[in-house]
Amino acid sequence: MTLRKHLFPRTGSNVTYITLDGYVEDNKYRYVYYFILFTVYILIICSNSTIVCLIWIHKNLHEPMYIFIAALLMNTVLFSTNIYPKLLNDILSDKQIISYSACLLQFFIFYSLGGSEFLLLAAMAYDRYVSICKPLQYPTVMKNTTVSILLVLAWTVPAFGLNANNKLCSFTLKGVFCNNSINHLYCDSSRAVTIYGVVVLLNLVFFPMLFILFTYAKILIISYQSCGEVRRKAAQTCLPHLLVLINYSCLVTYDIIIVRMASDFPKTARFVMTLQISLTSSFISQCTNLTSINNLCLV
Repeated sequence: MTLRKHLFPRTGSNVTYITLDGYVEDNKYRYVYYFILFTVYILIICSNSTIVCLIWIHKNLHEPMYIFIAALLMNTVLFSTNIYPKLLNDILSDKQIISYSACLLQFFIFYSLGGSEFLLLAAMAYDRYVSICKPLQYPTVMKNTTVSILLVLAWTVPAFGLNANNKLCSFTLKGVFCNNSINHLYCDSSRAVTIYGVVVLLNLVFFPMLFILFTYAKILIISYQSCGEVRRKAAQTCLPHLLVLINYSCLVTYDIIIVRMASDFPKTARFVMTLQISLTSSFISQCTNLTSINNLCLV
């Protein structure tokens, strides 16, 4: 079934449904997939929420570094909630479909929060740079106003750079959730759309990543030339950020490759790779959380 239109008797409105064609019909292992993904999702919610609550409760943690950690963890919770509940429901369902409006919402949240992740990491890199390389200027540079502005920009700028509402010519999505593959459903796949996507990718991912790498390179150089205490502080606070950066960089790379080469991958391979990248990303997220908890315990 490639297109379903369901008429709601109370509203009289038509809803266009899109078929998610990335699932593999394997009833033998569906409950195994469900249990693993459900466990991972619960771990993400519980661990991230615990750390955010700790930072919220303890006033001595109301510092820029920990505020950015809390923002990053909240972003991870929202990002996971955008994917996992629908994914879990579809694994146990006989038909994997999603309304077009819900698909657009999932697409928007997926890339908006993904862009926010890189901008938050860039803000954290700047905070660590000022703290380690220019400690005397830190109180005047990283004021509450500066932190608030950086948080607002990180969460709002990506939202204004997304647009995916065009005329549909196809209603079968080669994937398990709504990502860039949605562009293959549109009638107009012009060069302008491709250029627009490249510009968004550069501004929300590539340039922030370059800034992060440049900033941490400066931190490592300064730390190497300083005493052991400075090196310990740099490693303790920067390692979690680099883990998250690697995590989301792999996710973005996978997203680009799987969309561009979707026709070259068998359905089973795409499905397994999607689950694997989701679990790997979640594993790195949990390792980051453990490191964050360790940092909090040392305060």
